[in-house]
Amino acid sequence: MPETSVPLPNALAGLSTSSTSGTWRHNNFPPFTESGETTSSVEFAGCALLVLCSLLLFYYLHIFAWPLHSLTGPIFDILNKLWQSIPIPYYLLTDRPIPASSFNVLSAIAESKMAPKKKIAVMTSGGDSPGMNAAVRAVVRMTLHMNCDAYCVYEGYEGLVQGGDFIKQMQWDDVRGWLSEGGTLIGTARCMAFYERPGRLTAAKNMVLAGIDALIICGGDGSLTGADKFRAEWPSLLEELVQDGQLTTSQVEPYQHLNIVGLVGSIDNDLTGTDATIGCYSALARICEMVDYIEATASSHSRAFVIEVMGRHCGWLALMGGVATGADFVFIPERPREHDWQEDMKVVVQRHRSLGKRKTIVIVAEGARDKDGTKITAEEIKDLLADKSEGGLALDTRITTLGHVQRGGTAVAYDRMLATLQGVEAVKAVLDATPETETPFIAINENKIVRKPLMKAVAETKELAKAVDAKDFEKAMSLRDAEFYDQWNSYMLTTNVMVDDQKLPEKDRMRIGFINVGAPAGGMNAAVRAAVAYCISRGHEPMAIHNGFAGFSRHHGDKPFGSIRPFDWLEVDGWASKGGSEIGTNRELPNESGMELIANLIEDYHFDALFIVGGFEAFHSISQMRKARDQYPSLCIPMCLLPATISNNVPGTEYSLGSDTCLNELVNYCDKIKQSASATRRRVFVIETQGGRSGYIATLSGLDVGASAVYIPEEGVSLEMLNSDVNHLKEVFKKDKGQSRAGRLILVNEKASKVYNAKLIADIIREEAHDRFESRESIPGHVQQGGVPSPMDRCRAVRLAIKCIQHLEGFGRNAHNHVKKDPRSTTVIGIQGSEVVFTEMKDLEENGTDWPNRRPKVAHWIGLSEVVNMLAGRPEYPTPEKSLTGLIAKDTKRGL
Repeated sequence: MPETSVPLPNALAGLSTSSTSGTWRHNNFPPFTESGETTSSVEFAGCALLVLCSLLLFYYLHIFAWPLHSLTGPIFDILNKLWQSIPIPYYLLTDRPIPASSFNVLSAIAESKMAPKKKIAVMTSGGDSPGMNAAVRAVVRMTLHMNCDAYCVYEGYEGLVQGGDFIKQMQWDDVRGWLSEGGTLIGTARCMAFYERPGRLTAAKNMVLAGIDALIICGGDGSLTGADKFRAEWPSLLEELVQDGQLTTSQVEPYQHLNIVGLVGSIDNDLTGTDATIGCYSALARICEMVDYIEATASSHSRAFVIEVMGRHCGWLALMGGVATGADFVFIPERPREHDWQEDMKVVVQRHRSLGKRKTIVIVAEGARDKDGTKITAEEIKDLLADKSEGGLALDTRITTLGHVQRGGTAVAYDRMLATLQGVEAVKAVLDATPETETPFIAINENKIVRKPLMKAVAETKELAKAVDAKDFEKAMSLRDAEFYDQWNSYMLTTNVMVDDQKLPEKDRMRIGFINVGAPAGGMNAAVRAAVAYCISRGHEPMAIHNGFAGFSRHHGDKPFGSIRPFDWLEVDGWASKGGSEIGTNRELPNESGMELIANLIEDYHFDALFIVGGFEAFHSISQMRKARDQYPSLCIPMCLLPATISNNVPGTEYSLGSDTCLNELVNYCDKIKQSASATRRRVFVIETQGGRSGYIATLSGLDVGASAVYIPEEGVSLEMLNSDVNHLKEVFKKDKGQSRAGRLILVNEKASKVYNAKLIADIIREEAHDRFESRESIPGHVQQGGVPSPMDRCRAVRLAIKCIQHLEGFGRNAHNHVKKDPRSTTVIGIQGSEVVFTEMKDLEENGTDWPNRRPKVAHWIGLSEVVNMLAGRPEYPTPEKSLTGLIAKDTKRGL
């Protein structure tokens, strides 16, 4: 699979699909015999029939020819024992074509004996984090898919030391329904015995006795460090076990090398070398949810709240929580205030209160310190806010310590996706490992799943903690990723409003129009809020254009309030957690509103730039205005688009605001529907998702909820495909013996097919089920646009909105003369990998856009469909034929 076409290619490296059937195969297993010829199914059937007839003849002689019983009996017993000892051939468990040399039963047995199954164990260790169950599920199912034995070690390292029932072999259905469970279902525990060599010696013995030669650990830096030490000592541990007589040489011979792979499960996001850890966004969601609740009571009573969050030496949770909720002040270990923090906080809080703000929110990381390295406590902050002496703030202040609430609940959509893809990659890393391979951990960098040296990352993490202790805060910030640094700067820029020394000279200040175009999406208001706060802090004049281009063209002159008016800081300050669009939005394009009128209004209101937030309609709008510049010179102003659509179908970016909110809403909806389906045991729900002609939402949701099948426009739907999936469901329910979590989901994009919609698919399944199971359709509709935006959408909205205004700022005031010749005067801001990039509209129009289908030409996420199918156990299915178009279609219909 080409790396350029898949955002997370390493999760699928080593896996490919047949161009004709879509069948999954590992690259090491070619579909041909050694001679280069495939084996005929007729030849195989003939050989199988011959063997079967021979066995039946022998069985007949043994049963009915009793005089020969003394001769056939011993032979029959030997054959029976041999049959029971033969493992099921690999070819019957997977879709690997049967080699011609294996028609002989004895050669098949020999091949099985020569290549014993690898036994891979997975365990969770350290503090629990949401998403661990998704990781375990992915590891177990990927292991079984690769024809290996899967094991779970219960209770972390304690389970390794105890052995016995703590090490359990897992089957496919053992991890069914785990995606929606919080914490870790296989348990985690602090194990003091493993810190000492005797404990590790016992763990090594238990692993050898269980036949396990590879271990995947999901935990924090301490757990992963212990795993690497265990691997380093492995040869000496085996040697000691043999010397002590606890194991024999023959027992340890097959296990001379231990392969270990790490998955980082930590709510703190404190391991360097990865952009996110499993569970960090779920913990951030808990923080934002709690702060949103607290803000209501804080505003009602005009109180101040000091909220303490977890993080130890890492301020990621505190910083992102502050950015996402619009907190007045944030304390993090990596960047203490340069001056007296008490005075800085008083100035900021007094300024915000003087502007009319009724509530004050201060977020402090548990490891926060001042510039001298002294710990800053919540009590200390409370005393300062509540100080009633002369010059004090005298605020009614409360402290809320969130504590273990941050670990609770189910994993958000992003953590489920991250854990699943990293689990898949971890299994492949085990299978690729050699004795010389350095212990890796699975990270996500630039939106790609990658393997990185474990101990290097652990060393850098410890170095960061040492830098904080040594008060080398510049080094501490440098060891964090680029997004962390950007978010800190964004937070400071949006908090320090009305500070004169940040304002630009009068001649450089601009009047910037803000307009939302397209359907509402989570994060639109957060983006507008951040951009307005930045504009005010820099001296620009931000102007609201209400209700898109329709409002701009038809209601600009309404009395007493027109559709164009200046923003007020206090008005937008509370928008961080609001969904939808407070200034209104619709899908009307400039050509539909009247391009001449739009151009005249831009001139009449003296706009120096346009900041547009929206989806594909916003993209199309900028394209139309760019092309109309020759006819209307007033359109020669810089314009920048911040993509915001649940469909995530805007060219130039891998991520759009609102898509993460939509995924979380859809995942929560599916979890509830699946609970209903499971309660009635034999039921399938067909759920219709939005997304236009982009299957992004359907595919990612299918990955996050464990859908049995996903139908998307990029692939299409055919009767043969439906038939294959219905037959698969029949087999699944036939084997189901009434276990829990038996509900099944199928997701279908609203435009996957012109004919096969959710209702029709559900009807087909119901008819073909013949009352063996039920099916229902469910359409969440506009619920998918979400209520409260997700923390990821809020944080990225702030970061990207400020960069957009800074980009427009670079053109300066009255830039009409040189803007027309500058292709970067009309751009789309986007996230590609982990970088923020501005892409020229002209280039995207010509090279990056599939205009008929309203989506990018290259879908960066399309390879994830294969992961969804594999983890769901979906069998191969016929790929729908592509529709003919134009003259070819007409000639074909006429038989020409």
